[in-house]
Amino acid sequence: MAKVLTFANQKGGVAKTTTTVNLGVAFHEMGYRVLAVDMDPQGNLTMSFGFNPDLVRPSMYDVMVLGVSIEDVILPGEVDVAVASIDLAAAEIALSSLIGRERVLSKALLPVLDRYDLIVVDTPPSLGLLTVNALTAADAVIVPVQCEYLSLRGLAQLEKTLELVRENLNPNVHIAGILPTMYDSRTVHGREAVEVLTQNFGDLVFSTPIRKTIKFAEAPVRGESVLKYAPDSQAAMAYRQLAREVLRGKKI
Repeated sequence: MAKVLTFANQKGGVAKTTTTVNLGVAFHEMGYRVLAVDMDPQGNLTMSFGFNPDLVRPSMYDVMVLGVSIEDVILPGEVDVAVASIDLAAAEIALSSLIGRERVLSKALLPVLDRYDLIVVDTPPSLGLLTVNALTAADAVIVPVQCEYLSLRGLAQLEKTLELVRENLNPNVHIAGILPTMYDSRTVHGREAVEVLTQNFGDLVFSTPIRKTIKFAEAPVRGESVLKYAPDSQAAMAYRQLAREVLRGKKI
């Protein structure tokens, strides 16, 4: 049965989608069967794998709201991708009156759990119903955090949301790790941000920070992961190392 790994942070621009894409592909390179699920109405994960969110139909909106099988929205790419479109933005309103609305994704994933080893889920930059669904479906959560002071402050809110999910919906979900992203070791601020993270969260902070590089902006334009676009780059090597760290620590 697949392990579900959700990537969450209510702050935008912290490399959440970049991490979902590239860590998913790194797992696949290691021989794991991987499904990437796009739960963000912006469709950035869908786009990063070379699909047009404006054209994909059906999409995760149809899964979440209309009961379409998730098998019908999975497209083959570097890994299999359950695609999203802008329609997903309407899902929170459509689901708000339903009983069991927080468990829709968990139930949708049931038919494919035995087909994959790992399911990685990208979430929107909010703690709304789509993110709560992704947390409820998850075995573990990775929190990408930009190496800037203001980005660190949102962790407390995410922790409170996770605690509520544990108490009411999914008692087993846990934080697999906190991932420093957009790290620039040349700046004092960047180094201090990692120090603050480590002081507050200790071993939860991954020892593989993701450094700033233009490769992360270039790869999605090609509809490719960094591991395919620039396989020998430091960026690709970092995600391969992170994949080994995640699996070696058996945190998922």
